[in-house]
Order: sequence, then C-alpha cells, then structure tokens
Amino acid sequence: MGRDREHAATAEAGGRGGRLELNRPRYVTLPIILVLALIGYVYYMTIFGVIEDWLGLRTALGLGNAAIFTALAIMCLTTYAIAVIRDAGHVPSSFMPDIEDPQVVVHEIKRKGGDLRYCQKCSHYKPPRAHHCRVCKTCVLRMDHHCVWINNCVGHANYKVFFVFMLYAVTACIHSLALFLWFVYDVLKGQIHSGGSLKTSHIIYGVLLFPLTLAVSILLGWHIYLVAHNKTTIEHYEGVRAMWLAKKSGNVYAHPYDLGIYENFIMVLGSNILCWICPTSSRSGSGLQFPSSYHSRLDTMPR
Repeated sequence: MGRDREHAATAEAGGRGGRLELNRPRYVTLPIILVLALIGYVYYMTIFGVIEDWLGLRTALGLGNAAIFTALAIMCLTTYAIAVIRDAGHVPSSFMPDIEDPQVVVHEIKRKGGDLRYCQKCSHYKPPRAHHCRVCKTCVLRMDHHCVWINNCVGHANYKVFFVFMLYAVTACIHSLALFLWFVYDVLKGQIHSGGSLKTSHIIYGVLLFPLTLAVSILLGWHIYLVAHNKTTIEHYEGVRAMWLAKKSGNVYAHPYDLGIYENFIMVLGSNILCWICPTSSRSGSGLQFPSSYHSRLDTMPR
C-alpha cells in the first residue's frame, strides 16, 4: 500500500511538471569516458591547436572565437551530464488504463489478441508510447531508444535535454570545422601572420573532425525529423510496418500523435520558444497519456 502511494505520488509530480525518478544506479561506462575525452580533445585542439596557432588568443578575433567555442563546450558538457543523470521516466506500478474515459481516445493494444498492452516483467499495464527496456529493466515513458553513449534510456523526461545536447554538439563541431578549414586555407596560401603551420596533430584532428561532424549532424537531422512528426525512433519503425499493412489492405495509416509541426515541437521543447535551447525540463504532462490528432477530429465533429 505504501509502495503504491509512493508511485502514485511520483506520477502526480510528473503531471505537475516534476521529475519522474527511478533511482536506477548510474555508472560511468567506457562510452561515457570516450564521449568526455572526445569533447575535451575537440576543445583543446580548437582552442590551442587552431585558434592559438592561427589567430592568437590575444587578438580580438581569436579571443572572440575562443569565448564562443568555450560557451558551446560548456553547454555540451552540461546537457550531456543531465542526459546521463536524469531518469527517462518510468511507469508507476499503480497505473491502470481507463477505457471508459472519454478524454482518452487512443489505447494501444497488442497485435495478437487485441488486449491492452501489459508488461509481464514489470507486472503492470503499459501506457501509450511506453516500452520495456531490457537494459534498464523497466518500462520507460515515451521511450525513444536506449543510448549506450549516455548509459541511459532516452524517454519522456530526458528527451529534450538529449535533443539540445545534440544541437550544441553539432553547432560546436561546425564552428570548429569552419575554423579548421579557414586555418588550412591560410596555411596553403601562405597567409598565416602569426607563424602558424600545418602539423601532424592538425592532420589527425581534421581526419577525426570531418566524420564526427557528419555523424552528429545526421543524428541531429534524424531527431529533428522525429520531433517534427511527434514520433519516437520505435514509433517510426512501427509506423513503417503499419503503413505497409495498411496499404496492403487498401487503408491509409496516419501517425496518431502528429499534431502539426509547430505543436509537435512544443510537445517536446516546451511552449516558450526562447527556452527551446535551454537544458530545462519543459515536457508536457505526466507521460501517461498524450494528445492525438483524434482529439481535434472529435472536436470538429457535429454534436
């Protein structure tokens, strides 16, 4: 009884915008160490391997670029640390779907049998968009995927900060790449005024920076697509199968949570556009139910 009250209180706090916690122990894994080392290496080479050797840290241009890149690096580390530490949001054990609630027009069911989804491992029903993570050993609200690079699931409570981390990471990589290419161009043209030259460390850095920028840019582009359509990675691949089955039977499939691009971004990043790039938690609701396109259709139907 006390345990149920504790879970219910946790769910209620989530509905008020509080944090859905699961007290799962966090470990510093090898992928986390690699990410931190990579951030440190990119920062060191950009500041001391490119800006200092090329523009100098005492010039206005060099100091300005160093300050901007330092700010980006700090935001990368901050958002990354939050994504690692913050719980993705778990399903309270007291959750029970109410199929008679007129406000809940979407109930997800099993493909076989048509029953409401139930997790045998966690011994409770799954709310819409929730999935069981075999690594975290719990059902995660609005689960996107389990990310080995943060040793954590990406879900309802930490998706925004994960998204913002990628945004800062891509911006920092593009900034560093632009400086590096400009530096190489001046070296090849013999226009370096501070005595800088192209070294082996610069070549190694360039070989690493190009694929890194491409990889994180593709990842960010993928998640921009998902946010624009209000999908998770799991829902995207489930939708591909659903579209194929619908087409096969002569029907049309539409993602039920697609509310339009602007509303979709608000659902993930919050209603205040000025805070979209801030690592604050501005998720909508408790994660136990979500508005769908069916709500707007019902509102427009004649009474």
